[in-house]
Amino acid sequence: MDRSNHSSGAAMEFLLLGFSDLSHLRGLLFFIFLTVHVATLVGNLLILLAVAAEHSRPPMLFFLCQLSAIELCYTLVIVPKTLADLVSPGRSTISFVGCAAQMHFFVALGGAECFLLAAMAYDRYAAICRPLRYAAMMSQEFCLQLAVTCCLGGFAVSLGLTMAVFRLPFCSSHRIDHFFCDIPALLHLACTKSYASELPLLAACVLLLLLPFGLILISYAYIAAAVVRIRDSAGRGKAFSTCASHLAVSLLHYGCATFMYVRPKSNYSPSRDKMLSLVYTNITPLLYPLIYSLRNKEIKGAVRKLLQKKVAQPNWNIFNCSSGLCGHAAQKP
Repeated sequence: MDRSNHSSGAAMEFLLLGFSDLSHLRGLLFFIFLTVHVATLVGNLLILLAVAAEHSRPPMLFFLCQLSAIELCYTLVIVPKTLADLVSPGRSTISFVGCAAQMHFFVALGGAECFLLAAMAYDRYAAICRPLRYAAMMSQEFCLQLAVTCCLGGFAVSLGLTMAVFRLPFCSSHRIDHFFCDIPALLHLACTKSYASELPLLAACVLLLLLPFGLILISYAYIAAAVVRIRDSAGRGKAFSTCASHLAVSLLHYGCATFMYVRPKSNYSPSRDKMLSLVYTNITPLLYPLIYSLRNKEIKGAVRKLLQKKVAQPNWNIFNCSSGLCGHAAQKP
């Protein structure tokens, strides 16, 4: 932390302006955010419970379970604070440590998702290009190692970026024209005029965005070459359907993140960034479970079995009790 940040110490606070310019729409925004947030929680929790109820979990289901867990935590880092700020009519403040923690977990979870999407692309490569060796290549131990590596990699890069950003001097103005502690908004407050303050963000973008996305492109280049060699049109369609949902999610995730963070500080626009962040932090976590639920047969089957089990079990209990079988069942040893 720089000398100008030492002066106020741990008591230093940031003021989140949020949607103060849309105060007349505060109620509508709260309703929309709450509805989307609840739908996101329900969708991701449903996938988590469905996969957990499966006795045999292929690698893709295992990675989808981790992706839903990341999205669940990801939206909880941002949205509850935003909802609380919309309810309270006063000044929305966040402490220096709280702002650093929010940015750290936001970047860490987003980075873990970037690495995880690359791991899922490798899984699709192994399934389509190396079908005979797929079981050996994507063993349970290897999938667990990939999952742990993705999380540790995201948190390690995020820790370095957070330390670099919060060592910058933030001058006298601590007004963040955003609804959470996003990196471009914090860099905009920094007093430094040099481009050195942007180097940590550039390094993080290379590690979290460009490198995993490059691995995804390489994987899909091999997949495309393998699909072209399939003579049967039904086989080509089946191979494409196994990759369509992952490819759609990858393009959506990396497209939004690249547009948000791979750009110079001079192009920062508060109003535009807030609108893009709304899509990135609220809409995309809702779209991911919808995309996978609609396109992936394994996840649709797991969700269907979970819902049938939850719906059918209470009906059987009621039927047994109404038929006088509850007492007989209780008398059995």
